[in-house]
Amino acid sequence: MSETTQQTASVSARSPITAVLAATAAAVAIWIVATMAGAELTVSFGAGQPIQKVTVINVVVAALVGSLAGWGLLALFRRFTTNARAIWTVIAIVFALFSLGGPLSAIASTGTKVALVAMHLAVAIVVIVGLRRTRGR
Repeated sequence: MSETTQQTASVSARSPITAVLAATAAAVAIWIVATMAGAELTVSFGAGQPIQKVTVINVVVAALVGSLAGWGLLALFRRFTTNARAIWTVIAIVFALFSLGGPLSAIASTGTKVALVAMHLAVAIVVIVGLRRTRGR
């Protein structure tokens, strides 16, 4: 097998898929630690609103959706702009900070808020660092 064929046969550490999966794994790891530490991980978004349990499925779906959206936006910028990485990074950081509004404004215990903020930040950091390292047009 030639070197070129071998390189394309494996998933590179600089692959966008690797960044997406690593971000999801980071969020799930935090969910597991928080759950094992006894955090209830339940939230409500206002008086009279139902209490919602944050399950591992919720965490996986949210991390995948956010990560894939980031990857898609970066791909779009790479196609249409010359400074895609810089523009995307600023937008990604703004969205990451904006996403913290959800857990911080929820009616939940302090432990739950800390766990949710940690999940949001972990996904953001892994996606931003990971996708910035990928190659693109």
